[in-house]
Amino acid sequence: MNRIPDIIFDLPWVLLLALALPLSIWLLRVSRTRERRERLARFADAIALSRLMGESSVGNGARTVRLVLVAMLSGVALAGPRWGLSRGPSTVRGIDMAIAIDASLSMMAPDDRPSRLERVKQEVRRLRAMSHADRVALIAFAGRSYILTPLTTDDGAIELFLDNLDPSVVGQPGSSIAHAIRQGTELLLASDGSADRALVVMSDGEAFEPVEDIQSAATDAGKRGVSLVTVGFGTIKGSTIPLQDGTVVREKRDEQGKVVITKYNPELLESAANVSGGTFIPAEASDKASRIRSALRSLRTAKRKVDAREDHVPRFLWLLIPALLLLLYDTWAMVRATKPRDGNASADNALAFRSGVATVSPPPTALLLLCALLPIATFGCTQEKDPAVRFAEGDVAGAITSYRTMMLHGDISAVTKYNLGSALLGADSLPPSAELLEAVRRSADGEVRMRARFNAGLAALTTGRVAKSPDAEPALAAARAAYRAYLIDRPADVDAKWNYELALRRQPPSGGGGGGSDAQPQPRPQPQGGIDQRQAEALLNSAAREEKDVQGRKQKQGRTPPRGKDW
Repeated sequence: MNRIPDIIFDLPWVLLLALALPLSIWLLRVSRTRERRERLARFADAIALSRLMGESSVGNGARTVRLVLVAMLSGVALAGPRWGLSRGPSTVRGIDMAIAIDASLSMMAPDDRPSRLERVKQEVRRLRAMSHADRVALIAFAGRSYILTPLTTDDGAIELFLDNLDPSVVGQPGSSIAHAIRQGTELLLASDGSADRALVVMSDGEAFEPVEDIQSAATDAGKRGVSLVTVGFGTIKGSTIPLQDGTVVREKRDEQGKVVITKYNPELLESAANVSGGTFIPAEASDKASRIRSALRSLRTAKRKVDAREDHVPRFLWLLIPALLLLLYDTWAMVRATKPRDGNASADNALAFRSGVATVSPPPTALLLLCALLPIATFGCTQEKDPAVRFAEGDVAGAITSYRTMMLHGDISAVTKYNLGSALLGADSLPPSAELLEAVRRSADGEVRMRARFNAGLAALTTGRVAKSPDAEPALAAARAAYRAYLIDRPADVDAKWNYELALRRQPPSGGGGGGSDAQPQPRPQPQGGIDQRQAEALLNSAAREEKDVQGRKQKQGRTPPRGKDW
């Protein structure tokens, strides 16, 4: 049994027109017909009028039905009916925005219920709901800062990292707003695109670092074209910090054993926004997400394609087109009714109509175009072998020569550059290959950009796995960054996951074992879609090993917040 589709309306109140208009038209038609009959009754009875003037003398019930149907269909169409779900890419305009979230212990204070950090997450979700066209990156900071996601439009990845964000993610206690501003600025400036850039810092403002450092970082961000928005959370009165110890909840205490009271510091956040020429949104403000959007409304946007959410499909044309057809038929019927009823005249008109079909000869321009295409078709049959076929057959040198010849003849498209870069990679010519692929990654979009990113990571990985190479460590870092960004958009790519694992190992394997680096994986089209829970957890587990090494080196340096404050 087929389920009846759910129907919704954009303007439900307009459905009243679907009732009022047909009723009004029916009443007007009935009233006009009655008046017409009364006027004609003064000259003759109904039988005589029907014989002299035809059926039109006593009214036309069919026309009334047609007009009532037109009014009813038009009224329902104006209400904006929708049913059925659709999902697909759409072209929208947006900016590039990095959101730096304070994940220090002080953000667990419940004075901004349920807690400061949970309120931040709520505002980030609302902000994301208002700006699906924006590319968003998440940064978590406390004593240091971490990039959780690169610039992306994937709501699934952003939501996953938000759900798992707590003070344990950062690891190092304290609050360093200056470090978060600097890292957010560098992340935004490293991105390619023509859209303006914005950095949103969400914090309680309780930082244990010199104010001059924060102002210096904010000033530098403003000078480099990054719009800074600082958003406050918490209360001036402050609150204790609850700590979960198994099933027991205790209050955070300092080195002297005193209960810590964390307080919202608006002066620091406001000064950072002022020196950068940005915007400060205090903790007392309501609807912070809307205020952030208003502050960024003047920024220049760029076109980009995003995967549209599932939504009900507009179906008003299904009602409007029948209404128009009925109206056209009614007009034709009225014109036909006014024509003379002479039989010969009707026959002549019918013959003229049926014989009025003309044959159109092709214009000279079309013939010239056909002649112009003939040499091109002939040339296509005799041209040399496709370089892609040469590459597939193992003739890498011939493919490289063909691609270079194409570029010399003016074909400098992103696809040709990508093919040449991939062919150079196949010939182990790594430096020129990496340069070409990086240029394609920055200038292209869509599938070409994703493939260039994969192969650029492969070139860096190959360079980094050369034993005792001085460029090994920077190359491996570049490979890890490339595959992290790639896997955010293509989490199901097995080759990318394997290459990322190789980059995390830092040294070439001793030998053996399922598909080492000797088997160079090639890019291939991957299924579209957002990142799901299982895939994102696998990506996080791979990245966690690298982050443990980073944290271990930092801990060996003995970096701790000044004055022993670790919240």
